Amino acid sequence: MPKSSQKTGEANFKVGVFQEYFGTKKFTYQQEVDRIDFIITDNTDRHLIWAETKKNTADIVDMFAQLILTIGKGRTFDKHTPPPFLCVFDYNKIAFLQYHIVHDIFYQTDFNWNVTPSDHKTKEFKQIKNIVESTVKEKNLLFFFDKDKTILKKFIKNNFTGNQNYELFAHLQIDKNNFVPTYNRWIEMVKPSIAIDWEMAKKKGIIDGDFYLADLLSENNVTLKEKLFVLLKKTNYELDRQLDDMGLFTSKTVQFKDNGLSHKHFWEIYTRPPKEEYWDYIVDRRDLLVPQDIRERKGSFFTPQIWVQKSQEYLTKAFGENWQDEYYVWDCAAGTGNMLVGLTNKYNIWASTIDRQDVDVMKDRIKHGANLLESHVFQFDFLNDSFDKLPEGLKKIIDDPKKRQKLIIYINPPYAEVSSKNLIGKAGVNKSKTHDKYGLHLGTAGRELFTQFLTRIIYEIPDCKIGEFSTLKGLAGPAFNNFREYFKAKLLKCFIVPAFTFDNVNGKFPIGFKIWDTATKESFVKILADVFDENNDFHSTKTIFAPKKNHFINKWISEYKLFYESPIGYMDGINANDFQNYNKVYFRNKKELIQNPRGIWVTEKNLIGIAIYYSVRHCIEPTWLNDRDQFLYPSNDKYKSDKEFQNDCLTFTLFHNQNRISTKDGINHWIPFTAEEVNAKDNFKSDFMSDFIKGKKFSKEAKNTLKAGKELWKYYHSKITGHRNAPLNASYYDIREFFQGRSENGTMKTKSNDEKYSTLIKNLRQNISVLAEKIKPKVYEYGFLVE
Repeated sequence: MPKSSQKTGEANFKVGVFQEYFGTKKFTYQQEVDRIDFIITDNTDRHLIWAETKKNTADIVDMFAQLILTIGKGRTFDKHTPPPFLCVFDYNKIAFLQYHIVHDIFYQTDFNWNVTPSDHKTKEFKQIKNIVESTVKEKNLLFFFDKDKTILKKFIKNNFTGNQNYELFAHLQIDKNNFVPTYNRWIEMVKPSIAIDWEMAKKKGIIDGDFYLADLLSENNVTLKEKLFVLLKKTNYELDRQLDDMGLFTSKTVQFKDNGLSHKHFWEIYTRPPKEEYWDYIVDRRDLLVPQDIRERKGSFFTPQIWVQKSQEYLTKAFGENWQDEYYVWDCAAGTGNMLVGLTNKYNIWASTIDRQDVDVMKDRIKHGANLLESHVFQFDFLNDSFDKLPEGLKKIIDDPKKRQKLIIYINPPYAEVSSKNLIGKAGVNKSKTHDKYGLHLGTAGRELFTQFLTRIIYEIPDCKIGEFSTLKGLAGPAFNNFREYFKAKLLKCFIVPAFTFDNVNGKFPIGFKIWDTATKESFVKILADVFDENNDFHSTKTIFAPKKNHFINKWISEYKLFYESPIGYMDGINANDFQNYNKVYFRNKKELIQNPRGIWVTEKNLIGIAIYYSVRHCIEPTWLNDRDQFLYPSNDKYKSDKEFQNDCLTFTLFHNQNRISTKDGINHWIPFTAEEVNAKDNFKSDFMSDFIKGKKFSKEAKNTLKAGKELWKYYHSKITGHRNAPLNASYYDIREFFQGRSENGTMKTKSNDEKYSTLIKNLRQNISVLAEKIKPKVYEYGFLVE
């Protein structure tokens, strides 16, 4: 529901709903016809919806009962052809009910239709409510404005086109592109009604997604596809295993808590099954339905086929055209085996996964043509199980020094990291026998599972080859120094792609496919990697290198911590060295205003150094490609004598949006102009910054920025007369807040209604951008970054 409508009167509220969901030329909105709150007609004036509305939260059954009483009292059905749907909505939700379902109610004999419909205490209201309650709960189509906006709009588009056969309504189609969003809605509406201990089921390898697949791939409430872990059998589900090892649950049958009412209601909205051509794809993509904690623990981040094919091209470049016949391949984190699609020699391929269900899926795929051998597909926990559990053929290869040199471990290992704080299920994810055994070698890199895979491989399958997808942390991250000291192998080839092209990965950072020869023992230094964009088009090449210990920019800026007397502010964010953490670098008046501060006091003595640091961190736009690039300790001292560079950085720092100095938090020492220069009504409390820059020589770009800033300050001081809350000593942050205001959630708005301010701030930002472009080359020249 449009938030703007929630704080207005009911009339505007209804208009907001119409504009949001029906606001096209196909529909017309009418109010108060026969006291019906909300009527939608098409271009032929045929009524499509009669609706009851409540601005505040209301019960669906009560609203439908009131609507029926309103229609019956006005005998609207005698004046107009009834619509296909009745409808009720409040600010939170909307529900539809086919008119023909309640048609007979209007022709009751001995019923008093002259009561006030809104009086819920009358016997007539209670009578109608009793009649329709079970029908409404069973037959209504319920959508929530916040959760179901997309499918609601699709439902309206499908059912109110003007050419629709109004006797039937169009259910929403499910295909391979939307079966996951539909599953997310199923979790909310159907899962709570299934009578099962979900934690116990999960321990036995049964997930809620298996129940959803049973529902989705069914007709008349009977699952059509065999070999699923759960089947729908009319009024209950049947599992392929008992849940309890102790025999406490001897039945494999699972019932509904509400006799299937929620289930029936949900599947009134959607069409099932999908087209048969999608069935195998949907079952193969069961990994998308795996809960987050399990998915990350197993590493079930599905590798897109474009990158699978690309990785096999690079394996061909590394090992020759006949590599599939000359080498053995083991995917030890196989999931459902999609990394192995495209490989031709099934006798040389092994696939293992921690999840028994994924093994079953792979074996089912074999029956449908997948180029694998059933005997080469097996369940195996690579970080915990002994190699004695391996199939005999693979065990012989690993035990034979010569054959090991012809083994390629080909994997997309887990991305789970124990230190991630905002995802459920990460605590203890790094605990494994591999971590216990090689913890000293792993160091802090042991927090991530992919490094554990690589470590076990290099120590226990020596001289093999590795082809692996992972982030670039292992190559360049400062927390991986210890890991790189022990991981000795030659990096033969590498290409980089955007992480967001992988399912279930939302971040904008690079993922690399790296081919290693562990028979050559050497430390990684650098490599020129190929870069491909999300469309698989060649983008560029990029040098990736391993920085030396303590060779990072935060080591350099920490040397300025010696200056802490008479601070003018505090800069936070000097605990991370890469682009992904650029938003953590900002200014506030006081350290106490920052939660968990890790920064440095700003004083007159270290201001220039801090301005250089701040500008270096912010003058280059973050992208998915540079997201993991590390800012470094400068490789030379030229920046110390480059006054123009220093003053460019100071100017950039003064007018950058991450400078959050505010008069609300204390004295503002950051005004670069005198009170006289900006026509202020009185002197400023601090002239520190205007005194600091006095006499300095600025470049043309910096001068233009300062000039644009001065015009903004002048305009602000011309506008604040009579504004009690407008501070005389306003900072750049305060001025932006004054003109832009704040939204309902407390964040500063991005735009202002003041046209002159908008022009001035646009001009200032354009000059800041020009200044940033001038600073960029020096960032590389002085060694803060390496191209």
